[in-house]
Amino acid sequence: MKKILLLIFLLTAVVSAQVVTVKDQSTNKSLELVAIYNSDPNRSVITNTNGQADISKIDKSQPVIFRLIGYEKTELSYSKIEENNFVILLKPTAISLDNVVVSSSRWEENKSEVPNTIEMITPRDIEFQNPQTTADMLGMSGNVFIQKSQLGGGSPMIRGFATNRLLIVVDGVRMNTAIFRSGNLQNVISLDANALDHTEVIFGPGSVIYGSDAIGGVMNFHTLTPRLSLGDEVMLNVGVMGRFSSADLEKSGHLHFNIGLNNWGFLTSVTYSDFDDLVMGSNGPDEYLRPTYQTRINGKDTVVVNPDPKKQVPSGYNQVNFLQKILFAPISDWEFEYAFHYSTTSDYPRYDRLLRPRGNTLRSAEWYYGPQKWMMNNLMITNFSGNSIYDLSKLIVAYQNFEESRHDRNLNNDDRTNNTEKVNAFSANLDMIKEINENSNLFYGVEIVLNKVESTGNSENIVTGEITPGPSRYPDGSTWNSYGAYLTYKNKFSPQYIFQAGLRYNYVTLDATFDTTFYPFPFTKAEERNGALTGNAGLVWHPQSDWQINLNLASGFRSPNIDDIGKVFDSEPGSVVIPNPDIEPEYAYNIELGLTKIFSNLAEFSAVGYYTYLDNALVRRDFTLNGMDSIMYNGEMSQVQAIQNAAFATIYGVELGLNLNFLENFNLRSSFSYQKGEEEDDAGNKVPLRHAAPWFGKTEFIFMMNRLEANLYMVYNGEIKNEDLAPSEQEKDYIYAMDESGNPYQPSWYTLNLKISYQLLDNFELYLGVENITDQRYRPYSSGISAAGRNFIGSLRVNI
Repeated sequence: MKKILLLIFLLTAVVSAQVVTVKDQSTNKSLELVAIYNSDPNRSVITNTNGQADISKIDKSQPVIFRLIGYEKTELSYSKIEENNFVILLKPTAISLDNVVVSSSRWEENKSEVPNTIEMITPRDIEFQNPQTTADMLGMSGNVFIQKSQLGGGSPMIRGFATNRLLIVVDGVRMNTAIFRSGNLQNVISLDANALDHTEVIFGPGSVIYGSDAIGGVMNFHTLTPRLSLGDEVMLNVGVMGRFSSADLEKSGHLHFNIGLNNWGFLTSVTYSDFDDLVMGSNGPDEYLRPTYQTRINGKDTVVVNPDPKKQVPSGYNQVNFLQKILFAPISDWEFEYAFHYSTTSDYPRYDRLLRPRGNTLRSAEWYYGPQKWMMNNLMITNFSGNSIYDLSKLIVAYQNFEESRHDRNLNNDDRTNNTEKVNAFSANLDMIKEINENSNLFYGVEIVLNKVESTGNSENIVTGEITPGPSRYPDGSTWNSYGAYLTYKNKFSPQYIFQAGLRYNYVTLDATFDTTFYPFPFTKAEERNGALTGNAGLVWHPQSDWQINLNLASGFRSPNIDDIGKVFDSEPGSVVIPNPDIEPEYAYNIELGLTKIFSNLAEFSAVGYYTYLDNALVRRDFTLNGMDSIMYNGEMSQVQAIQNAAFATIYGVELGLNLNFLENFNLRSSFSYQKGEEEDDAGNKVPLRHAAPWFGKTEFIFMMNRLEANLYMVYNGEIKNEDLAPSEQEKDYIYAMDESGNPYQPSWYTLNLKISYQLLDNFELYLGVENITDQRYRPYSSGISAAGRNFIGSLRVNI
């Protein structure tokens, strides 16, 4: 009798939890993160690290779709799945119009139905490329240009825009704060590349869905998500990674583990990285060398000879990232996910500022950022049960805390200037989908963002330890708040035509009170009340199944923040930027046309052309303070400047892509970006736009067979002549090479690189690589630190 009862129990368990296993057809490796669904990707189940998922709740009367980026979409009947003994093999492919993206509407959609350009960075891309930071990850994609002022940095440039004209989103929460500046930003390094599930980059305005700042693009980061068990047994998955890089003696370690129960999932991720001073290459401009550096010997500032001029002293730092997520799914229609993110760096040198000369010596004794700290708590509640208002809904409530500081001291001066900024940011997003009919959907939602800024300053005598009050960088206690609502309509008129259009209204408030103790501002308060209406409209046309043509019109806006209105800082030697309370939002108007063609599943070619007009542009221009065009700042007479609505700008460009499967195990992949930007100067003339990068591209030759993958690739950048540099860049001769006339310019450069991975065992994978094989000495455009010379990389990943 007991045996009969046991048999009945086992049969019941099989019926109630039907587990399918998905594997790579070439390597037989289990595939994680495969989405399995009938028709709506937002109602999918996801495979765990063992490639398994429970499909008992999938509708057996409809075809079942298996989809993973980098693999052909597979569609099978339930009976066919049974015939295969619930084992599904997916075929790798780099050629497909039919991937899933989230960034277009904040919900999962087929990429083939989205009218604007979105590029995705997959978990496999991250593992194989082994980026040191998330900024490096974006740059290695070949689609985003990265500027670096120091090793602990990385400021993305997209289609001629950068910094606070690009939006960073983490798990549906905007990271941009009230003090995101127009100068280069380093905030993406607060994200751990090892804890990312995938990343999407929107090219062009995304303000309808994401609000202010989404003028040039949106970087949408999705971190790892807890997995539930497939039955009553506890599921435990562990991943470990160790990595070493030679150019900066990087030592990184990563651990993540997932504990899955029936209704509960717990995910923990931690990464520690330590970087030494970065060594540049041997073949390139001598201007990039570091022949001397500043140090303090016996209580005296001293400039000493660098025994290795290729070593960029000082540039090293270390970083810790931690992520904890808890998933609770009490019933099939509801999910509650809580996440805690924490990241901190050590102090890290602002390397480009340490290069600035003064006479025959160096200007600064020290210039460094204090620890860059970021903490976020967020709760996401998803409801999958429909009603008259929505079919799916998602509520995200988040609290973030940011801290950053700047510390600088002139050579042979005992007084160090310290400025510390903290931002408390609260946000709430409610997003919903409603199906109107079989071919039409509405995406709509509301957003609230509240920012409060704390800013302090002092002067510290490093000999006596005496601290005296000093001016803050921003008005202390200032606030920046945003309230928005959006509506997007999508209609599939036919299998060939998909139309999408949307509107968003945003209302932004700003309040700041200025301290006139240190600077005699002719004002004490600033108040901004700005409303903005933005929209987009796009059409996707599939003349045939292997063709896609898309046209997209979009507008974006950026409302002035505290950094625009209230900052006091030195932009470069001899200039000082002061507050200006009388500025308004800037608006971008964009058009893009793209086409993609697939040739017999052997090749894919894509081309996108775009044009953007930026109106009422917020730019730094000469200004006056109480009638004076110059004031004393940090002991130096400095030209007064301020952020003003003083210009327009135009940007246009072309992006090309090619994927070619010319042999069974070989693939060629190439991307190329060209952009040109101009803005109006004070005299009404057109001058080059600072954040329009030179043309750049990447070409890869990929070989895959069984457990081996190899990638030989080249990264290349074009030249910018002196007359084509932005005026603000021409003034920074200490970071550029010199042309034959002795003027600063940006030389062209290339690197040749090789990456290899080999799966030693089912759970062990070895990664080896050599970056910059020919040991080029180069410095990416507008960067203050040279890139790594020949760099040997080794890492081992274990997943059990």
